[in-house]
Amino acid sequence: MSTLPVYRWRLAPDGLATRRQLRAAGLRPGGQDVAAQLERPRRRRGPLVAYLYRVDLALPVRPMTPARRAALAKANAARRPCPECGRDAGYVIPSSLGMCTPCAFPDEQCAA
Repeated sequence: MSTLPVYRWRLAPDGLATRRQLRAAGLRPGGQDVAAQLERPRRRRGPLVAYLYRVDLALPVRPMTPARRAALAKANAARRPCPECGRDAGYVIPSSLGMCTPCAFPDEQCAA
């Protein structure tokens, strides 16, 4: 069992990137294993950890097909109706509330 190399914040070598950095470059990890770990120290808590992947092994992001776009639109539309009042909220209901804003905060006046 091998251990991953650990780098401190902003001291990772070139050729390694996080998932977000790969995505910004139009790449994805593509099934490769984690190459290293990045740690950002914090006060009073454990460090924040990010996994690093090799850029040379990364694959291009798969293009959005019409079928995937339609499936995503359908999934987002299913998350718009409020389970409390049944109305279409006009936005995706936040999972933290579980209902539309007027139902979650009935005392406040909304612009809708």
